[in-house]
Amino acid sequence: MVPPRPSTNKPHVCLTAVLIMTSLALMDAYLVEQNPGPRRIGVCIAVLAGDVCFVIALRYVAVWAGSEVHTARRGYAMILWFFYIFILEIKVYFVYQNYKSQDMDVDAEVTDPGVSRRALTLLLSVCMPIVFITLSAIDHLEYLRPYKKREEIRSRLFWVVLDLLDIVDVQANLWELQGEGLPLWVEGLMFFYCYILLLVLPCVSLSEISMQGVNIIPHKMMLYPILSLATINIITLFIRGGNLLIYGDIRMSGIMMGKNVIAIVVKSCSLVEYRKHQPASPPAERGAEMQKNPLGDVQICNTQPMVLPRVVIEDLTTIPEEEGSDDRCEQT
Repeated sequence: MVPPRPSTNKPHVCLTAVLIMTSLALMDAYLVEQNPGPRRIGVCIAVLAGDVCFVIALRYVAVWAGSEVHTARRGYAMILWFFYIFILEIKVYFVYQNYKSQDMDVDAEVTDPGVSRRALTLLLSVCMPIVFITLSAIDHLEYLRPYKKREEIRSRLFWVVLDLLDIVDVQANLWELQGEGLPLWVEGLMFFYCYILLLVLPCVSLSEISMQGVNIIPHKMMLYPILSLATINIITLFIRGGNLLIYGDIRMSGIMMGKNVIAIVVKSCSLVEYRKHQPASPPAERGAEMQKNPLGDVQICNTQPMVLPRVVIEDLTTIPEEEGSDDRCEQT
C-alpha cells in the first residue's frame, strides 16, 4: 500500500488510540479478575505482552488512519477496525468461557454474577459503536460541505450503530444468566457468527464511504443495506425466535426484535423504490457519457458535412500529380 501523506489529524489519532486501548484494558481486567491465585500472574503477563504487540501495530495503523480523516478514503480505518475487533473478540471469548466454567462449577462461590456480566455487555455496546463512529469521522470530511449530504451519510451510519448493538445483544445471551443454557454447537455457532458480522459489516460501511465523492451515488451505498437485511435483520430475528420458542429463553430482547421487523420493512421499501427508479437510469447514464466525452460527439457531427469537400480536394490534388507523372514518362 502506498504510504499516506505525512499530515495527520493528531487529536483524532489520540482519541482513537485511547478508546481502543481503554476497551482492551477493561477486558484485560475481566480476564485477570476471573483467574484468582497463582494463575493471575501468568494471565497478567500474557495480556500485557499481547497489549504491547498491539500497541506497536496501533502506533502505525492509527497514524495512517488519521491521515485519511479529511478525505473520502477509509482503507486504513478498515484495517484498524479489523485488528481491534479481532483482538477484542478473542478476549471476549476467553471471558465467556470463564463464565461458562463458573456456571458448570456448582461448588464455586460467586457473588451476584449478573452484575459483572451485564457490565460486560454494557462495555461492548458502548465501546464498539464509539470506535466505529470515530473511525468514520463524518464531521471531518472536507468535501461534504452541504449539510444535507453529510446528514444523509450520518443517517446511514446510524443504521450501522443499531446493527452493532443488535449483534452485541445476540452475543451477550451467551454469557448472561440463563436457565439450562444452550447446546454447545449452538453456542459456538452463535458466537462465531456474531464475530464474523462484527469483523465484516462495519468494514463494508467504511468502504462505501470511501467510494463517495462530492456527489453521493445511491447505488454505491446499497451493499451494506442488502447485507445487513439478510445477515442481521432476518437471521437474528430467527435466532431470537428460536431461542424463545425452543429453549424458553424469556430474556430475549423484544425491543431488538421489534427493531428488526421495522428494519426489514424500511429496507425492503427502499430496495423496491430503488428498483423502480433503476429503469429510468439508462438515459441518465447516456447523458453522463455524453458529458464525459462531449468532444467526441461534436467531432462526429462536424466531420460528417466536411467529408465530401475533403474527398474532392484530395481527388483534385491527386489528378495533377498523376498527369505530371505521365508527362515525365512520355518525355523519357
